[in-house]
Amino acid sequence: MRGESRNCANMDKARYIAIEGPIGAGKTSLARLLGERFNANIVLETVEDNPFLEGFYKNKDSYAFQTEMFFLLSRYRQLIELVQHNLFNRVTITDYIFDRNRIFAYINLSSDEIRLYDEVYSLLKPRLPAPDLLIYLQADIDILKARIKARGRGFEKGIADEYLDEVNKSFNNYFFHYNQSPLLIVNTNEIDFVERKGDLEDLIKKILSHKKGTEYYSPLGSV
Repeated sequence: MRGESRNCANMDKARYIAIEGPIGAGKTSLARLLGERFNANIVLETVEDNPFLEGFYKNKDSYAFQTEMFFLLSRYRQLIELVQHNLFNRVTITDYIFDRNRIFAYINLSSDEIRLYDEVYSLLKPRLPAPDLLIYLQADIDILKARIKARGRGFEKGIADEYLDEVNKSFNNYFFHYNQSPLLIVNTNEIDFVERKGDLEDLIKKILSHKKGTEYYSPLGSV
């Protein structure tokens, strides 16, 4: 109990913790596990609610702009509600950051669409706070593919390997240059924090000990 109390106290120093990563990295799973451990407010992206997403994976050119604008506005509404209701007084964990929208937009949209998208984005972004701690989950393309297949979302069956690889590279590039908040980059290739308790405990220790700047963590995983 004493150890758990100390952990909660350390977590309280970071009122807003965000988890990021490419498709299949394990963001939502980790958010739920940390939320349960630390009795935190959990905010999850509403992927399945996007009515354009299934069409996007079948015909990218026809549905890209609608898909990205829906995500932009729905994620903004979620995050601004936290600010307006002062919910960051309680530890809050999200499985995305607002900038996630822009990474995908620059992959999926034409140059004309990006100009319009950026006009809206630039109006919304300054109203939202940066996380006190950002956890970026990395994984190789084969690991991502296996995780996507295992969770069995119907609309994700249409994700091409080339597209997933482009997404993964774009995320790695973005977070290589990220400096808006303390950042913990976790290589998840060798760990399974959902099924192996030891992996989760080691990851939590690393999260709790992170203080500032960017840190890289490449665990080997428990046996």
